[in-house]
Formats: sequence, C-alpha cells, structure tokens
Amino acid sequence: MIESLLVANRGEIARRVIRTAKRLGIRTVAVHSEADHELPFVTEADEAVCVGPANPAQSYRNVEAIIAAAKSTGVQAVHPGYGFLSENADFARTVEANGLIWVGPGADAITAMGDKINARNLMAAAGVPVAPGTTDPAADLTAALAAAAEIGYPVMVKAAAGGGGMGMAVATDEAALRTEYDKVRAFAERMFGDGSVLIERYFPRVRHVEVQILGLADGRVVALGERECSVQRRNQKLVEESPSPAVSPELRERLLAAAVRAGEAVGYRNAGTVECLLVPRQRDGRGDGPASDEFFFLEMNTRLQVEHPVTEYVYGVDLVEEQLRVAAGLAPTFDPDALTPRGHAIELRINAEDPKRFLPGPGVIATWVEPSGEGVRVDSGYVAGNTVTPFYDSLLAKLIVSGADRAEAVARARTAVAGFEVVGPKCNLPFFTELLENAEFVSGDYDTGIVGRMR
Repeated sequence: MIESLLVANRGEIARRVIRTAKRLGIRTVAVHSEADHELPFVTEADEAVCVGPANPAQSYRNVEAIIAAAKSTGVQAVHPGYGFLSENADFARTVEANGLIWVGPGADAITAMGDKINARNLMAAAGVPVAPGTTDPAADLTAALAAAAEIGYPVMVKAAAGGGGMGMAVATDEAALRTEYDKVRAFAERMFGDGSVLIERYFPRVRHVEVQILGLADGRVVALGERECSVQRRNQKLVEESPSPAVSPELRERLLAAAVRAGEAVGYRNAGTVECLLVPRQRDGRGDGPASDEFFFLEMNTRLQVEHPVTEYVYGVDLVEEQLRVAAGLAPTFDPDALTPRGHAIELRINAEDPKRFLPGPGVIATWVEPSGEGVRVDSGYVAGNTVTPFYDSLLAKLIVSGADRAEAVARARTAVAGFEVVGPKCNLPFFTELLENAEFVSGDYDTGIVGRMR
C-alpha cells in the first residue's frame, strides 16, 4: 500500500480522503491557499503546505507549486479529489513524470473523455447508446443550423470541453439557436480555452442517471450500481440517491453493461462515472416518452464524484480506499464477481446559497451543528468559526442518509435536515425541507425539471 499521500484539493473532499488515508496508516500532506489556512482539512493532515493566494489559478490549480510541495514533503502519491486539477491530463502526466503515483485514471483516458464529441464517438464505436448529435464540432453557425435541422428541434448546444453542467443551452428553434450558439461558443472559449461546440438532441423530460465504475489493477472494469441525480439547479446536482427509483432490474443490467463497455473502450483504471440521460417510457397516455425506457451516454467523469458516498453505503465499500489500492497495483477489498447492493442511500448537498434563487452567500459560520444517528453521515468542509469565502464552490457539506429502503432513507433525511443548524452564511437547508415533503420527489417519479416546478 502507498505509505504517504498528498491531497491536491480542499474542503470536504480533502477531509474525506485524509480520513481514509489515516485509517490505512498513510501519512497525509494537505496543500492549501492562504484563504483556507484555518479550515479543518489543513489541521487534520499530518503536514500542510501553503501553495499560494486565494485565487485557485495561483494555488489549487498551480501545478508547479503542488509538485514542489509533493517533493519537499517526500510523498509517494497524489490524490486530486474532484474539480480543480482532477481531470487535467497534463497534471496527471506531470505527477508521474516526477516519479509520483497518480491516484486516478491514466492521462490518455482523461484526454479521451475530456472532449464531449470525441467521447461520444468513442462510445458509439463501443456500442454504448448515444443521443442523436454531431460527430464533429459545429465549426460555425451555418454548420450548427444544418446539424439542428437534421437532428430536429429542440437541441442542446454544448461546449465540447465543458463539464460540471457548465457551457450548455437549449435551443427550441432556429432563432434561439442563432442566439445560443454564439453565447456558448464565447463562454467555452473564455472558460475552457476551447470554443468547440456540440449540437445534440434535447429531451424535455429526462432523468439523469449515472453508473459508478472502477477499473481494477488487473485490467477488469466493474460497475457498482447506479445513482439518480435528477434534482438539479442550473444543470448542477443538489441531490443524489442509489439505487435510482426509475431503474428496473432489466434496465439496470443494460445500464451497467454499457458503463463497463465504456470503461473498457478507453482502458479505464481507478474510479470513474459514466453519466447517462434516461428518457422515461410513456406513462398515463401522455405521449411524452418512448414505448420503453431509453438511455443515452452523456459524459464520463474521470475522477471520484461528489456523490460517491451513496454508492459506498449501498455496496459497503470505501471508494477512496479502492482508489488507493488500484493506484498501488493491489486487488480490491471486495469480490468483483459478487457485488450485492443493500438498502437505499440519499445525499443532499448543503451549500452556502439561498434556498430560493440558489445564489451564493459567503460569511463567517457562527453556529455549526451536524445531525447524527443511525444511517446518518456528514462529510463537511467547515466547522464553527470558519469563514466561507467567495473564492471557491459553495459546497459546505454533504448530508448522507441510508435506510433499509427508500422510504426509510427519506424519513431519516427529514429528521437529519431538521437537526442540521448553520448560522452565518446563507444556506439551502430550507430547500431540502421542502423537497423531502414534495409529493413528486417522495413518489420517486421525478425528472430534471422538479426544482423548476417547485419554485
């Protein structure tokens, strides 16, 4: 097993990785910005190194400073968490070029999946269902209009190099596409340094379902069930649960098999997620769905996901430990041929944002009281007295609850939300109080439009 580890991230995911590493007897090193020097992950690591000012480009995305920290502290390996440099193939190569172990998929897999158009084409060649869309970037508006006419409106306009729900817009007709194409292209160039645009069929009523995969050290790829991620605002997730209440045993078999094929197509190693759009079958004569459930490849996240804890509960594994074992060339702790899910788990993302418009609201945390009890877990990045700054993502903590079935998990989530107290910055806890009483959510028959219908 790896003996020493630098965690190239911050907040709750840094604490999460450090917790497992300590349990395994691994020495940990945290890197942090000047703004984060008082956060728990800094003090909980065995050693901490400041890598720059608050601006992420000068600290958490500062490859030179992070590599220097790794060398000066003598670590063996680097875990990137999620976000920042976690899906940066050049960073992965630089880590390995400096004689360090990269706790993640190979740089070639990151590169292959980093471009949505290339990823779509690879998946289609591997027999993974993809939605109707362009196989090459829409080089200009004329090409985009021609592609949309062939695909049929409405269409989704996507930044090919985008991720995390950013760089996407819906065009319902030609006039809308003329407007949205230029907006997405300009955003993509500004945010990702790549203005390539993908045109893809847009489905008004869909669910967002993803599959957790793990590429093992022996070359096999295994799937650890699916997660439902349809509660979203601005195409970004707020709630995840496993298993999905929309997935039948037959559909699950098809989803997991497709996800394994996706991983095998790029020689995937370590933890990753295959994200899909699920178009629900026609119900109640409404005529707004196909005759049977259909799913399409959306993208592959070549890292550990924010929502990995719900899979850990249902499958009884520690995915960070499995990541470390794969990186070290070791076998998993579980039998890949006997994976058996049990119970149900739900994760709520507790953010420093108002519960109505979801606009961020940083501030000093005056009160921080976490809930506890059977089936309750909190992965947090802060404690009372810490300052939530405007420099980073608004995620404060993840509240994860589990139960023997979905009904028990929902009931425990209600109790846990009621017992979670955050005073100081804005907080979206009241939104979850509302959601957990919402008849549509409680029924399990919801889609990505549920938050909009609640507002």
